[in-house]
Amino acid sequence: MNKFARIAVLCFVILLMASPVFAQEGEATAADMAKARASNSLIFLGSAFGAGLIIIGAGYGISKIGSCAVESMARQPEVAGNIQTAMIISAALIEGATFFALIVCLIRF
Repeated sequence: MNKFARIAVLCFVILLMASPVFAQEGEATAADMAKARASNSLIFLGSAFGAGLIIIGAGYGISKIGSCAVESMARQPEVAGNIQTAMIISAALIEGATFFALIVCLIRF
């Protein structure tokens, strides 16, 4: 058996072992359900707050890159192409980090 097949069998066995654990959960009372809804609402509130902070930070970072790039292009027009390339690469890196942070922030655990 190759390595991939062994890993696939191990994952399958782990999934089979986990299902009886979730099946043994008792019936939930109304108080338990209310607590779960309250904790879910706090999770959603925290996710929304974190997503807002991420977007504000990304907007500030990209605006700072743009303003500094335009200012430096105005001072030295002969290197405008190099500055523009560096600006686009920096903005793309900020966008990538922003998307990663948003995905981490908005995934419910």
